Amino acid sequence: MTADTPAGTAAAPAGVRERWVDGDGARLRVAELGTPSAPDGGRRPTVLLLHGYPDTKELWLPVAERLADRCHVVLYDMRGCGRSTAPEPLRGGFTLERLTGDFLAVADAVSPDAPVHLVGHDWGSIQGWEFATVERTRGRIASFTSISGPSLDHLGHWFARRLTRPGPRRALQALGQGARLSHVWAMQVPVLPEVASGVLWPALARRRAARAADGYGARRAYGDGYPTGSLPADAAHGVWLYRDNLPDRLRRPREDAYARVPVQVITLTEDPFLSPAVHDGLERWAPRLVHRALRAGHWAPRTRPDQLADWIGAFAGSGADRAPGGRADTRADSRAGVPALAPVRHRARDPYAEHFGGRLVLVTGAARGIGRSTALAFARAGARVVAVDIDAEDVARTAEHARLTGAPRAWAEVADVSDGQAMEELAERVARNCGVVDILVNNAGIAAAGPFLEHSADDWAAVLGSNLWGTIHGCRLFGRQMAERGQGGHIVNVVSCAAYEPTRALPAYCTSKAGALMLSEVLRAELAGEGIGVSAVCPGVVSTSILDDARFRGLDAEERERRRKRAYQVYRIRRYSPEKVADAVLRSVVRNRAVVPVSLEARGGLWLSRLAPPLLRAFARINVRASAARS
Repeated sequence: MTADTPAGTAAAPAGVRERWVDGDGARLRVAELGTPSAPDGGRRPTVLLLHGYPDTKELWLPVAERLADRCHVVLYDMRGCGRSTAPEPLRGGFTLERLTGDFLAVADAVSPDAPVHLVGHDWGSIQGWEFATVERTRGRIASFTSISGPSLDHLGHWFARRLTRPGPRRALQALGQGARLSHVWAMQVPVLPEVASGVLWPALARRRAARAADGYGARRAYGDGYPTGSLPADAAHGVWLYRDNLPDRLRRPREDAYARVPVQVITLTEDPFLSPAVHDGLERWAPRLVHRALRAGHWAPRTRPDQLADWIGAFAGSGADRAPGGRADTRADSRAGVPALAPVRHRARDPYAEHFGGRLVLVTGAARGIGRSTALAFARAGARVVAVDIDAEDVARTAEHARLTGAPRAWAEVADVSDGQAMEELAERVARNCGVVDILVNNAGIAAAGPFLEHSADDWAAVLGSNLWGTIHGCRLFGRQMAERGQGGHIVNVVSCAAYEPTRALPAYCTSKAGALMLSEVLRAELAGEGIGVSAVCPGVVSTSILDDARFRGLDAEERERRRKRAYQVYRIRRYSPEKVADAVLRSVVRNRAVVPVSLEARGGLWLSRLAPPLLRAFARINVRASAARS
């Protein structure tokens, strides 16, 4: 501890520089990582991170450490929290106007010559919306990233629209969000919140620390000295944030609360305190808006620091927010009080971009068919793509097309998914060169047709090696990397409706796909505690080139070719494109679905497997080869 470290707080970690800054009636403890000067003599963006209630700047340390090599990162304890002092008296000392004064004091101290890129979480985000929409801060903010904290003015208007023009959906949204904010109303009760804060928040911290000790990576919101020992006092002081601001702002929200800077909103889809519906219509208030969605709970700066650091760093480094003179562009347009802002250069247009922009996706079997379409669908959504296939030439074309389609980066990797050693080398190579995969799509597979007794051991080895062992290798190696990182992820296994629709014509194929489906169900249960979702996508008849490599057994050459042509004819008549399956893959990740039948025959077969399995077994007994001969 340093000489000026208050009791109950910890000294700064190694590599963190701290100093005092005098705010609007409070002394603020400010920490910095990284430097404003880049090695090439240029200037790095200054990113200022604001914490919420009842947190301290230590909330942001995992994100700050990941940004420090490319940004000048600043974080400070809000007044009354951590090592900053509390105003006297407390009543009236936490108004947004006084918090704005604190922000300007810190911004002027750490970046006097350039605007800062503001990032806020929870109450830090509520403050950030205020700073980004008031005249007082004009020219001091380059961009704003909001995480799990709405503008009080926007929220007041949002509630007013739903209460004055109610419909069933709007009324349910208002009631649901009101219930999520039940703790906010409790903060208005005199004395009780201060008394409870000394018990409630330390108990919650102990509970979360116990979860972290259990090894569930995605739940490690607490740990590593967080939260600090000042938590009870921080919680008691922070009650005045609610009392000084909420009643007036929600009753009388400002009409001119327009953001004059580019805004990035990151919605935490599993946040218990804030419904995604609160962001409906936000484009009215933020003319330059980028929307992201992350499957995470409220304390995402601790549980998902990698993804947040990537999005924050990319947004701060885009340069789209700068006027030619280097200051933020705040020219007014024809509407009074609304800034004239050009569209953000990287504004998301793909419907999935808010979910996958910048994330790392690996797709096997990506040279053709469903794998290629899936890789390109993720590329259109702005994901970084690793395309894997045994065909070097075609998978290189997929990677190149992914870059042209919209992927910030795309790599082509050659590997045989059935080869365990090759897959281990692939996993090591991808982790070293690209990072830990966020989304894995196990798609590679082959088919074999004919009677069971005429399948050779080589046929079984080939089909099981690609369809089942390839899926096992991918899940085992990349799933372990996801779990060890401790920040969640998603695995998609492209299976087939043949997993639950048996047929005597495809014994090896059905067996391999049934095994992959059960593997998906088992992994979904095991990895749920790590924040890793697992989905099994089950297409039906899809127009791909899988028949080119299919093995037909028990047939002479002439009959084999006739059978292949007949199958191709069925595929042409069905005309179900691989792009539709790719869309189902992306949708399964967004919704975290367990089993996803894609086509009509796949959905019908799934229902029959559950409601009338004898009927499916009857279909399985049909002798396809004999029927074809008779016809």
